Amino acid sequence: MSFTPGQATEFGSEQIAVLARAMRKSGRPVALVPLGAGLHAGHIALVRAARRLPRGVVVVAWAGEEIPGDFAAEGVDAVFRYDQDSLWPRGLRTLVQPVDLDLEPVGDVARRLTLELTLINLVGPSDVVVGEKDYEQMRALQAAITDLHLPVKLHGVPTVRMPDGLAVSLRNAGVEESARDQAMALSAALTAGAHAAEHGAAAVLEVARSVLDTAGVAVDYLELRGLDLGDAPETGDARLLLSADVGGVRLIDNVGLPLGIGFRNIEG
Repeated sequence: MSFTPGQATEFGSEQIAVLARAMRKSGRPVALVPLGAGLHAGHIALVRAARRLPRGVVVVAWAGEEIPGDFAAEGVDAVFRYDQDSLWPRGLRTLVQPVDLDLEPVGDVARRLTLELTLINLVGPSDVVVGEKDYEQMRALQAAITDLHLPVKLHGVPTVRMPDGLAVSLRNAGVEESARDQAMALSAALTAGAHAAEHGAAAVLEVARSVLDTAGVAVDYLELRGLDLGDAPETGDARLLLSADVGGVRLIDNVGLPLGIGFRNIEG
């Protein structure tokens, strides 16, 4: 198959592996962007981050029936279109099980992690680009890459948000307009909590919860953790994560914050 960079050429599993090996032998990084079947601005941000790799070749793994014209418009080099039958013709018989962090259902994290590792093994990239929107999923993938000694570098891309603060995601797009104010309360709570960071963990959680309570949002969890999702430090970088059912849709969001320091003191 002929290959023209930037044209979002579709490749099968064997062809994409040959392309990736050839590019890496020539000294070019190969960046894999693993996506599902829905495309939004957050995914485009991942593609653009991948394209910033010097001389990089951008491969998008795509589960949709049709390949969006956005990929060629964004300069994607290759698209590996997959489905579960092609990845696991005998069914998924092996599941990579991450540590249960008492956040997202561990089975859901495991299935997505197994898919991501399968795509990495099939494509053979040097780099993988994912979003921080699903922070626990990103950390699970990084742990697997480290523990299994995979020769891949993981890049996290900050969450893309709408002007009102709502994270761009397929889940958020499914929230009815009547419940949108409650959905917006999630990002508002995270922002309020982050701005209380200099006062310590208890203040962060108290402020965030008060915003959610005012909006009438009952959370599945509201947790302050370290960057590795272990215990939060007394002072230093931390992550505030939450999940809540809003209008019948389970939403998740998170934000980084300088615990015990506060944004006003970072420059000093």
